[in-house]
Amino acid sequence: VQLVESGGGLVQPGGSLRLSCAASGLTFSRYTMSYYRQSPGKERELVAQISMAGGSTSYADSVKGRFTISRDNAKNTVYLQMNSLKPEDTAVYYCNARNGALAYWAQGTQVTVSS
Repeated sequence: VQLVESGGGLVQPGGSLRLSCAASGLTFSRYTMSYYRQSPGKERELVAQISMAGGSTSYADSVKGRFTISRDNAKNTVYLQMNSLKPEDTAVYYCNARNGALAYWAQGTQVTVSS
């Protein structure tokens, strides 16, 4: 199983980024997909989650209305569209695939929001 993230980088406050996470080696449509983030000195936190078919999503209060998670099961890819970025969104973002007790993590991608 491999989860490969892309799309991180440096952006100014108020800007946007889109993260992508491409999965291989698993039946993608059978996994709940999530994005977590972790900043220095803090615990990893759940940012957004999407159900297997994509019909249900949930978000951390801190990103509601700014971030959108989506998935394309035909492409085995999940996306996180991040708008109106704030300095406090700076973190390493991790994609996660979960099916019951099975869970897989991507390598993480750095997002830095700074002027």
